[in-house]
Amino acid sequence: MAKTLLQITQDILSVMDGDEVNSISDTEESEQVAKAIVRTYNSFVSNQNWLHTRTGITIEGRADSNFPTHMTLKDEVKRLEFINYNTIKLGETRTNYTQMKWKEPDDFLRFSNLRNSSDTNTISITDDSGIEILILDNKAPEYYTSFNDTDLIFDSYDSEVDTTLQESKTQAVAFIIPTLALSDNAIPNLPVDAEAGFIEEATKKAQWWVRQFQDPVADEESKRQRRFMARQQWRTKGGTRYPDYGRKR
Repeated sequence: MAKTLLQITQDILSVMDGDEVNSISDTEESEQVAKAIVRTYNSFVSNQNWLHTRTGITIEGRADSNFPTHMTLKDEVKRLEFINYNTIKLGETRTNYTQMKWKEPDDFLRFSNLRNSSDTNTISITDDSGIEILILDNKAPEYYTSFNDTDLIFDSYDSEVDTTLQESKTQAVAFIIPTLALSDNAIPNLPVDAEAGFIEEATKKAQWWVRQFQDPVADEESKRQRRFMARQQWRTKGGTRYPDYGRKR
């Protein structure tokens, strides 16, 4: 069973010969240890894309006619895996989710610049960066890019169906960044086999930040757990696969 923030704080205080507490707010030292645990957790979950944090999401639309093909990633998104958009046409009743294709910003601009700006279905929009982008208003989106890693820009939209691209028509999968609240009952969102390594890392950080003490035992255990987890990232795919260099099995 996963431990709460209070239980982890109590464990670390025990290792540090600190006072017994019933809440992380009982003493100044317990508050410092709890904050060290949260800081360690934030660093821990940011170091890799944990499979248990991969989930389905939607993409927020700008809902602004000046930016009809702009959409925005939510703050919790760490890495976007793919996007589908419902490209259903006017008068159709069957849902038609189509995977959007990524283009690097320079490729996207070269692609869109080939469009005829005089065409009635070509619209010129000015991005937040100040550059002009040519988009189409007579077809569902097909390609997208991003200049700032937050705003997504698609190449077109179907004005007969919507005035802007819609969040309700998106399907996406992404790795998100979980958070740990500074409260007694908060539970770190980690795989079972990562908990030990996290606690050892938190113990090492708490001892240093609170007592300015470095524990070689906790430090070595933390390194050992990190090496183990590096081989176990893909829980359902058997961990890291090493080459056999033609050896017979």
